[in-house]
Amino acid sequence: MRKPPFNPYIAVGIGVLSISTSAIFVRLASEAPASIIANYRLLFAVLLLLPIVIGKYRHEFKNITRKNWFLSILAGIFLAMHFIFWFESLNYTSVASSVVLVSMQPIFAFIGTYFLFGERFSSGTIISIAIVIIGSIIIGFNDFQISGDAFFGDILALLGAVAVTIYFLSGQQVRKHVSLITYTFVVYGASTVTLILFNIIKQEDFFHYPADHWWIFIALAIIPTFLGHSLFNWSLKWLSTATISMAIVFEPIGASILAVIFLGETPTWAQLLGGTIIIFGLFLFIVSISRKNQVTISTKRHK
Repeated sequence: MRKPPFNPYIAVGIGVLSISTSAIFVRLASEAPASIIANYRLLFAVLLLLPIVIGKYRHEFKNITRKNWFLSILAGIFLAMHFIFWFESLNYTSVASSVVLVSMQPIFAFIGTYFLFGERFSSGTIISIAIVIIGSIIIGFNDFQISGDAFFGDILALLGAVAVTIYFLSGQQVRKHVSLITYTFVVYGASTVTLILFNIIKQEDFFHYPADHWWIFIALAIIPTFLGHSLFNWSLKWLSTATISMAIVFEPIGASILAVIFLGETPTWAQLLGGTIIIFGLFLFIVSISRKNQVTISTKRHK
């Protein structure tokens, strides 16, 4: 494998910082509904991808099967739901609570693979899931005591985690047959259409927002979307999935620090405790999953 043009660990670090800005941008666009913010984030992402797709990938569309079209569109619908739930949660609960709860997606994903593909639970996996649940209970109980709205925001964040899990599971098989750029374009396009229809039904205003909000919409499409997730996908050529997954766990920490700096939002002791427990549990979960996969690969090689 050729030498990377620059250090992939630096790329992952930039990616983590980039995705940590997402919740901050949403909070700053306070005059726009959550569904409108999500709408423009994905719409501008599609427009940025369009020249690349037309120039290099347009021939791939004719090779996408009917099943993969269906799964890609389904993934796009649930990605739209993820953004609606998560962005809306930020109107009710703190950045720290929202981001750490939506980061529980790997746990929901594993539970999903258990029911769909018969994935087995190891003892380490069960312990790590239990730790994550304890952390989420601490955050939820504290926010419930603060206000019913904060607790409602926590529920929305968890629904956002469930929605993004279905998004990942829907696209899991498609990515084996469709390139990343083409798949991303189709999914973002389906999400954009879903959000446009959703906003039309809700009769949301599409245009009358302050000038700085439009810059925030564009920033959401560029920074957390391309500088975040695209750098993670690029780094996968040189780093393991487990390494990148562990790095992404730091997103709640980055988002919470940025919330203190730009929003003056200081986490409560319960949010710090519960968030720390969840992050620790996610680390254990990723380690247990990666070890399990290594054992499986090793066993298969010796057959």
